[in-house]
Amino acid sequence: MSVREAPPVPDVFDPRRYAAGVPYADYRLLRDHHPVVWQDEPEVLGWPAGPGFWAVTRHADVVRVLKDSATYSSYVGATQIRDPDPDDLPFIRRMMLNQDPPVHGRLRRLVSRAFTPGRVDRFAAVARERARGLLARALEEARSGDGTVDVVAAVTDEYALLNLADLLGVPENDRGLLLRWTQRVIGYQDPDEAGAPVLDGAGRPVNPRSPAMLRDMFAYARQLAAHKRRCPADDILTTLAHDAELEGAELEMFFFLLTVAGNDTVRSAAPGGLLALAEHPGAYGLLRAGKAGTASAVEELLRWHPPVLTFRRTAAVDTELAGRGIRAGDKVVVFHASANRDERVFAGPDRLDLARAPNPHVSFGDGPHVCLGAHFARLQLRLLYEEVLRAVPAPRLAAPAGRLVSNFINGLKSLPLSVA
Repeated sequence: MSVREAPPVPDVFDPRRYAAGVPYADYRLLRDHHPVVWQDEPEVLGWPAGPGFWAVTRHADVVRVLKDSATYSSYVGATQIRDPDPDDLPFIRRMMLNQDPPVHGRLRRLVSRAFTPGRVDRFAAVARERARGLLARALEEARSGDGTVDVVAAVTDEYALLNLADLLGVPENDRGLLLRWTQRVIGYQDPDEAGAPVLDGAGRPVNPRSPAMLRDMFAYARQLAAHKRRCPADDILTTLAHDAELEGAELEMFFFLLTVAGNDTVRSAAPGGLLALAEHPGAYGLLRAGKAGTASAVEELLRWHPPVLTFRRTAAVDTELAGRGIRAGDKVVVFHASANRDERVFAGPDRLDLARAPNPHVSFGDGPHVCLGAHFARLQLRLLYEEVLRAVPAPRLAAPAGRLVSNFINGLKSLPLSVA
């Protein structure tokens, strides 16, 4: 089919579309006919219109963009589709997520000293017991009622939150703050999560990542870091607070990154994996019978339901991608969920195959910004799924899952399962 005969370009920007499900059919159309294509960025949900961006949907092109930070910068315009306020950009650039090598590498090495596999693995016994306890309580409530449970409210939100709080060293009484901050930053497009947007003096919504909206989180991070210097413990924030190379502003931004990204990765992936298993009882049966391994199942469930839908880069120089000329300053947005279903890489991509190998999904990104907490996330998911397999013979979807209004996070607000 020639370019002239190609079907129209679908809108995969509008965050309201994702409340009805990830638009995989449109992703496939884009991969087949418009692998790198311009998307308009109209005003939506009270947020102002933007200049538009290049949507990148094929696996090979997504990986190329993620690996080539010299051409596709995280620093120039940060990593969210929506442009930050120019006055906020210097502040936002302090975060490791919004930096390029070599500065990014220095910060990543610093935090890696704290975020080690050894420390994470010590949380395994606690996390397993937590999953077991949350499931037992949820199942008891379900069996005393109508046999159904919302596993997001009863299990996965608290599981992700408490595991992260343990790793960071957040006191028990303060742990609800982490969820509140995550909902405000991640769910800002969804009124159920964030409520009505905060407006500035001109009546425009204030970016939830702006200094004004993060003041309370950063004040808390400073207080907690000071406490960890006085009373050290075996947690990540103690290590970071005692690191002489880590300045105050950088420490605050690390706390923000670990709180939001560390919580929401598992908070989105865990119920997404359980939804996939409930919708594929044959696969669940094979997994429960030991005919598929949990390690490979975790990877396939991550491919199937990536926690992050998109990430933005900005072209630092004039370049070309998939035959399209991209100018310096253009926004370039990679679609992880599309790349994970690319027929050029995955055989039968719309088939859930818990033994799939190889499985080069990009759910944790690629290149210099590959997810720093991927080991921790995989561990949590594996432990949770193992406990679900032990406790629940055959979960079934009792009602449609409630999906987050977001073109960034592949979130579930509710997941009613029949478990009795």
